[in-house]
Amino acid sequence: MTNFILVPGMWLGGWAWDAVADRLRASGHDVTALTLDSSPGTTLDTHIEQVVSAIGDAEDVVLVGHSYGGLPVRGAADRVPRRVARVIYVDSGPVPDGVSQADLGAPATVEEGLIAPPSFDPADNPVQFAGLDGMTAWIRARAVPHPAASAESPLKLNGPDQPPTDLLCTTFAARDVHRMIEQNHPFFSGLDRRDYRVHELPTGHWPMFSRPDDLAAMLHDLVS
Repeated sequence: MTNFILVPGMWLGGWAWDAVADRLRASGHDVTALTLDSSPGTTLDTHIEQVVSAIGDAEDVVLVGHSYGGLPVRGAADRVPRRVARVIYVDSGPVPDGVSQADLGAPATVEEGLIAPPSFDPADNPVQFAGLDGMTAWIRARAVPHPAASAESPLKLNGPDQPPTDLLCTTFAARDVHRMIEQNHPFFSGLDRRDYRVHELPTGHWPMFSRPDDLAAMLHDLVS
């Protein structure tokens, strides 16, 4: 049995992991799916502390971070390294000290301190939103604006050490991720190259919706 903590990306809550969490629990794992604070002005540090709080006194925790969720996961593993057995990045990566989510993506439109959710419509972006056909309205109804301050906050780390790491590629092919690692892309430039693995789950950027069974099976296999 593994103690999983699942951390969503921007605009989503713990509900986004429901299907994956149910399957992991059915396999005997303990699962906590976090909803990060979405209040205006919330910083990355607040989100990191939420993950640290969820870890509590537990040991051998496996942290799973999707997209933006990779940053608070990375920060939490840095703060309580002895409690984290492994980190799994889902279409994300271990960014280095001093880098923010805003440094990694296109400029966002901010209104009243919040970044509005995207359309989640495959017609608008068939790569990012692949596999979401028929789910767009449901996701949009539950998605919430994300605090811009957290996306603009740079990650602050105490040191370079990190636990064993898995990179789960859903938008990019594994060969492309290996190339990005070799080119020191910011998403992966904080990677400890002594202990990491790269895996493919071809779909769009939101595998917890498009391929929940396969994502849960892969998470189970990675800790088995």
